[in-house]
Amino acid sequence: MTEDLLWPDYATPADLAAIEAVPLEARGLPESTYALLSRAATCWPGRTALTVLPDAGRWREPLRRTFAELLADVHRAANLLHDLGVRRGDAVALMSPNCADLITATLAAQLAGIAAPLNSGLSRQHLAELLRRSGAHVLVTAGPELAPATWDTAQALARDGLLDAILVLRPTRATGTPQPLPAIDGVRVGYLGDLAAAQDPAAFGDDLPRSSDLAAMFHTGGTTGAPKLAAHTHGNEVGDAWMLAASSLFDQESVVFAALPLFHVNALVVTLLTPLFKGQTALWAGPLGYRDPALYGSFWKIVEHYRIAAMSAVPTVYAALAQIPVDADISSLRVPLVGASPLPAAVRDNFQARTGITLTEGYGLTEATCASARTFPDVSRPGSVGQRLPYQGVRVISTDGTWEDVPVGELGLLAISGPTVFPGYVTDRDDNGPVLDGLGKLVDGWLDTGDLARIDEEGFIHLAGRAKDLIIRGGHNIDPATIEDALLAHPQVTAASAVGRPDVHAGEVPVAYVTLASGATVTEDELRDWASERVPDRTAAPKTVTVLDELPVTAVGKLYKVALRRDAIRREVRGALDQVPGVHHVDATIEGGSIVAAVTVLPSADQAAVKAILGRYAIEWRLVVTS
Repeated sequence: MTEDLLWPDYATPADLAAIEAVPLEARGLPESTYALLSRAATCWPGRTALTVLPDAGRWREPLRRTFAELLADVHRAANLLHDLGVRRGDAVALMSPNCADLITATLAAQLAGIAAPLNSGLSRQHLAELLRRSGAHVLVTAGPELAPATWDTAQALARDGLLDAILVLRPTRATGTPQPLPAIDGVRVGYLGDLAAAQDPAAFGDDLPRSSDLAAMFHTGGTTGAPKLAAHTHGNEVGDAWMLAASSLFDQESVVFAALPLFHVNALVVTLLTPLFKGQTALWAGPLGYRDPALYGSFWKIVEHYRIAAMSAVPTVYAALAQIPVDADISSLRVPLVGASPLPAAVRDNFQARTGITLTEGYGLTEATCASARTFPDVSRPGSVGQRLPYQGVRVISTDGTWEDVPVGELGLLAISGPTVFPGYVTDRDDNGPVLDGLGKLVDGWLDTGDLARIDEEGFIHLAGRAKDLIIRGGHNIDPATIEDALLAHPQVTAASAVGRPDVHAGEVPVAYVTLASGATVTEDELRDWASERVPDRTAAPKTVTVLDELPVTAVGKLYKVALRRDAIRREVRGALDQVPGVHHVDATIEGGSIVAAVTVLPSADQAAVKAILGRYAIEWRLVVTS
């Protein structure tokens, strides 16, 4: 591999043309995620690859693994999977909060077969369907010490006859004798660490994956309710990781902070695979990640202690951090990446005011592996999610299904092409392995993202909304139709609409609005419970159900969800400010195409308190003082 070709100059938007003058094939990228890890272990065997925190409270007591040790651990786990019958076209399901052994198991699954990460928050019915579709018969899962509820789900899936083997994970730095595991008829059950210990650490005992082989299957909420399985090749993942690593913002000494769950593509590509290219240390938070309240109280001290240079998070994380006084030296932090949902200007500005650091915004989706565009800290493009990454093509097409390009600067559907575009969704299996289908999203190598956007004359992408009104809860896509269908199944409900309501922890959570039949007696709380029992994904359970006389519609009779989102924002902000004296009025208005929370206060109001509360949300807001 020629290092000169591997690392072009990539510091400004103007570098893109020179980078693409060299074909990607000439740059000598590793063949697979395993080859990427193997290269790192050869180049930097004694350097720390992983620093894993047991939990936020014990951030000074990490587990450390060098690149050579990580490779040996991956060999052991992959050889165990091979002994269990996993071959190149076979999926291995992984369902666990983040821990040291989950990282190893994920890489091992991609070496022996195909990794299929699962979100344990999905319903058992959805998990069972994903197992069936992927064909996975081996499940790597959290044990009773790490996540008791996940462990219970894993046992139930096994007793339903869906699994041949369960490999159990213990918490990071677990000590003592683990709990005995129950016997399950026809299923091999054991602790991964114990079973892998006897395996060969020096090499993998079968053929190595190639660039065109499938590496992973990631489930995504998509736009149809039932989870889809998006397939990634090794070439997809290695290519996308290189496009991020090629940035001159990163060097070999950069420590990357990782706290998103590994069932999310961002965690895999941005904070696991990308650091392997330059031998960077990845610092992994405990099993709760950014959902651990204890993390925020110590965050700036963690940055100082480990000299964190880069991190990746959703807007609500940065909204929360902007409220925490900086009590440490955070000069090492240069590249805080933000993505997964739109970044409100208020969050960007508040974080920069608190820290002096500019957020680097990114855009991507599971069907294009992970990242497709990024901003540049020193190049201001307000409202843009950035320039496309090298070797990815972008265009804006009409919304009428004709795939006709629209003029520069005009609004349409964003489409992406290039080496990161996935080969399709896994819809079934046959004798040759997974069956893939683009399901209408792929046309002549182009991916319809479903996102509304415009591209300006300098090639920067400006998003203008989600074409399918997805609710994004902590980076997890929720199709509102699943909630609406559950409510419409109630005999007294005549119409239903679900939208996202701002939430300080998850970014947004689902809420629903309904109309009822004449003479209906059902209450809002009863409808909430009805829907919660029937949605297939627990994260989609609506927080509230509000009864209206009629749902808002446009002039042509189409449901107008913007009005409902405005109402949801108004209700949430009004409730959050309820105990602050001097708040006169709360509204949500449309300004410049965005919904803005407009808060009017009396001169006597504590404006600092109001701003602190508003700053916790990933929303646009405006404060007005009235006489």
